[in-house]
Amino acid sequence: MKIQLPVQGYSQYNASILSNYQASACGPVTAYVLLNFLFPYTNAYHPNELYSKLGGTRIGLFTYRLVRNMRKLLGPDWLIEKCSLKSALDELKNDRPLALKFDKYFTFKWNKKFTFSYHWVPLIGYELDEGELFLIVHDNGGRNRESSIRKIRYADNASILTFVKVAPCSTR
Repeated sequence: MKIQLPVQGYSQYNASILSNYQASACGPVTAYVLLNFLFPYTNAYHPNELYSKLGGTRIGLFTYRLVRNMRKLLGPDWLIEKCSLKSALDELKNDRPLALKFDKYFTFKWNKKFTFSYHWVPLIGYELDEGELFLIVHDNGGRNRESSIRKIRYADNASILTFVKVAPCSTR
């Protein structure tokens, strides 16, 4: 079984993003990608604006800031919260991408190798392959590299993942 939403990615190293933001712009870029998917004709925020509106810092965007400040941006008709893997997969089945955070530092998993150490990415799908779960993400690019779709083994990263859903309140 495979679900993959037609989400347009964006590189956090895009020339339009302020150079002093680029290294820590993964959270605002992830929010930008989600907002462009959910509101394809009305998103007025650029990643540079989201960097300040969401509370980005030189070391990244903390989960509580993303949740709190996205709630302020979208208002009371939207539910923005951390969620479980099951809830995240349900969101994808309902055609809504999520924000996915990899965080080995604040989960104190320093000695293990993960796909990303500290990074936000749009979660755009998943695949079950012979009983194993793979998450499909846009990686937000790199220096001189556009955002690309990657398939990541869930079991290798489960202990450091945080899912944040952005859903209309009517879907509670």
